[in-house]
Amino acid sequence: MAPAADNTLQSISYNRGSLQLLDQRRLPLETIYLGIRDATDGWHAIKDMVVRGAPAIAIAAALSLAVEVSNLEGFDGTINDAVSYLTMKLDYLVSSRPTAVNLSDAATKLKEVISNAAATASEAKSVFQAYIEAAEIMLEDDVASNKAIGSFGANFILHQQLNDPKKLSVLTHCNTGSLATAGFGTALGVIRALHTEGVLERAYCTETRPFNQGSRLTAFELVHEKIPATLIADSAGAALMKDGRVNAVVVGADRVAANGDTANKIGTYSLALIAKHHNVPFFVAAPLTSIDLSLSSGKEIVIEERSPKELLNSRGGLGEQIAASGISVWNPAFDVTPANLITGIITEKGVITKVDAEDFDIKGFAQKIAGSKVDAEDFDYKR
Repeated sequence: MAPAADNTLQSISYNRGSLQLLDQRRLPLETIYLGIRDATDGWHAIKDMVVRGAPAIAIAAALSLAVEVSNLEGFDGTINDAVSYLTMKLDYLVSSRPTAVNLSDAATKLKEVISNAAATASEAKSVFQAYIEAAEIMLEDDVASNKAIGSFGANFILHQQLNDPKKLSVLTHCNTGSLATAGFGTALGVIRALHTEGVLERAYCTETRPFNQGSRLTAFELVHEKIPATLIADSAGAALMKDGRVNAVVVGADRVAANGDTANKIGTYSLALIAKHHNVPFFVAAPLTSIDLSLSSGKEIVIEERSPKELLNSRGGLGEQIAASGISVWNPAFDVTPANLITGIITEKGVITKVDAEDFDIKGFAQKIAGSKVDAEDFDYKR
């Protein structure tokens, strides 16, 4: 597959009735796209890490069902049958990865589209058509959202720097680029925007063990786009910051609670503690769909635990055994970074900051951008 028009890599290749996902387990040595025929294929692709990254997971899930109904033949059910069919499939897709709120948020919004379409439809086909169009709009909106995140984040970080703005170095964790989204990226989108402005001296990316999203994917994207970059071991972040080689840390998010506590790839919390000790600003970059106002704090975030094989075997569980047989394993996929360690949350509507508090007033930010309607569409996640 050819890269996207702006030379970024594509994790999702979609045309109506056809969906292909880049198998990110094979990167960077092989570039293989897998055909996704239906919601079941989509569920397995998400669960098995063919596609990963909170925004990309949501889009891939929505489009896998869109492909299924696009190619559905001989459906002779009623309008209510069509609603039940789509709703059941969405609930099934949400079960693939519990921590990333974007997936639940997308399902909630798509269910509302389905319900509204059913209220005026004269046949089941109209409900399916409305769903397909809504899923396709989500794909388009995600790219626009990511570019806005990149712009807001780059400008904010640039204006914070009192020294030479042309010597900015940024550390990131996991993969938050075009491979983790529909295109451009969140935290990596901020780095990309800084590079485009000509003010980025170097990007540093961690390995991000045990699945190595940093060494396999982020490094791959940075090399592909010719952004000056250096790969470090997960445990090297402290030494790097002690040497004064990092001006800011920017990471993504799988779920942000109402107070700003953030769940992200395991190891994020460690970097936030190190950044705090070295007075390095620590930013979370995420679309508003990653914010879950139904959770008051990070204590309520469900943390997914993954297969012990990811630690027991090389290549994130795909290679040969490297650990002693019989050893027990604890393998949480995410950790929660408390809001008091986060400098700002970069969204497509601006940067959420704190004023004389350890927590963020995200509801207040929502009111500013939505005319006092806290449950605005951008924050429409409900259980």
